[in-house]
Amino acid sequence: MIRLAAFCLLAGMAYAQQPPPRRYACRRAPSAIRIDGRLDDAAWKRAAWTAPFVDIQGARQPRPRFRTRVKMLWDDECLYVGAELEEPHVWATLTEHDAVIFRDNDFEVFLNPSGDGRNYFEFEINALNTGWDLFLPKPYREGGKADNSWEIPGLRTAVAIQGTLNDPSDRDRLWSVEIAFPWTAFASRAPVRRPEPGEAWRVNFSRVEWQIEAGGKPYRKVPGKPEDNWVWSPQGLINMHVPEHWGYVTFIR
Repeated sequence: MIRLAAFCLLAGMAYAQQPPPRRYACRRAPSAIRIDGRLDDAAWKRAAWTAPFVDIQGARQPRPRFRTRVKMLWDDECLYVGAELEEPHVWATLTEHDAVIFRDNDFEVFLNPSGDGRNYFEFEINALNTGWDLFLPKPYREGGKADNSWEIPGLRTAVAIQGTLNDPSDRDRLWSVEIAFPWTAFASRAPVRRPEPGEAWRVNFSRVEWQIEAGGKPYRKVPGKPEDNWVWSPQGLINMHVPEHWGYVTFIR
């Protein structure tokens, strides 16, 4: 009984040390956005960058080796996500839609419109612009099962690379991503509508980064090295599927 009480106390202390979820004010796009991966449309100037990503477990872990940050906008038709991922060696191998994209370096979006940790959506993309979209009625730890049959009608994505893809002979700067999620894309799985100004969704972003051997061609992952997980709002543990630790994105004009 004493051991159980001690365990519960430690668990409670660990939870209490979890920093509050991050917050972002998502502004309305003042003009059209061209989805080409470059984030150079005039509309993006209205959007602030998020804070740089941190380790998934929190700030007590080592700072990520490369900066990752995100911008968001919205309009009557879509939620727009733009991401910038510093990367000295941009590589990707997966070309099949709905492949397990995090086996490459990737960028991931998690959306919980209801904010209750149920009926949430995940999208992953690599530097080849290959995507994986899935829906979960509840987290894995609660018995949730991923629904890979969910597709995103009207989704638009693009990747731009400042450097060269899959070329170890040079050094790259970054890759950037633009994603347009239509508000109508979620209706087949949950009653999601376009938010009104002042409403908020629970959202998080993740980046999976593998250490690679860059001396030869093709790139190879360093044997025995697990992937790094860098996120916008830290989870406190290595598990993205804890929606109560995701950030809050409030939609404003």
